[in-house]
Amino acid sequence: MSNVRLIVRLDIKGPNLVKGVQMEGLRVIGNTQKFAYQYYLDGIDEIIYIDIVASLYGRNNLSEIVKRTSQDVFIPITVGGGIRTVEDVRKLLRAGADKVAINTASVKRPDLIRDVSRCFGSQCTVLSIQAKRLGKCKWEVYTDNGREHTGIDVLEWAIRGTELGAGEILLTSVDREGTKKGFDVDLVSTVSKAVHVPVIACGGMGNMEHLIKVVQDGKADAVAMASVLHYNLLNIKEISAFALKNNMTVRKL
Repeated sequence: MSNVRLIVRLDIKGPNLVKGVQMEGLRVIGNTQKFAYQYYLDGIDEIIYIDIVASLYGRNNLSEIVKRTSQDVFIPITVGGGIRTVEDVRKLLRAGADKVAINTASVKRPDLIRDVSRCFGSQCTVLSIQAKRLGKCKWEVYTDNGREHTGIDVLEWAIRGTELGAGEILLTSVDREGTKKGFDVDLVSTVSKAVHVPVIACGGMGNMEHLIKVVQDGKADAVAMASVLHYNLLNIKEISAFALKNNMTVRKL
């Protein structure tokens, strides 16, 4: 029986919750706080906040949003986007975040992962990887919300990131993100088998079968969802019940 966490990913631009397809064509969904609180009431296990323009502007603007959320929402909150220093992490943790997800800055300065892990623990340090497929069993790391290619192999970077101290990987398929066509199971499986830390599959959830496949075949430890929840195609209680029927251990609602 597989243990799996159900996570909602909230992409933030300014004060708004937004959603795109393959990280482009962003559409405003609504009020961030209202969505986060409703997902909490519905029984989601964790929340991931990503400031999707933070790397572009060189700052993370989620401290106030996280502070307000943590007053009413009592589940783990991960925050990512524009995190460049240990002090940035400290500020977000003080605001109420439980973990931080680091992508762009860690690619530019890998020692940032080690620094954050040493200061706050590996359980707080999430390596965020945005992956684009190059060919069969080959993916490249992208940064800046899927805009900039790096020439770095995803599998090599995942292994190195965990060696530096990352305690978890947020693995997003840029190709599948927002499409609702299913996860890149090969990507998730390749990374999951190579590292010793939990892997969160992100990008592509469109129906219940996608969840089953990425957990059973991809060996994902957690699944991050966005469009399928934001647009009310599925709800958390339905997903949880379906997972239980398929021999997955999730929180009973």
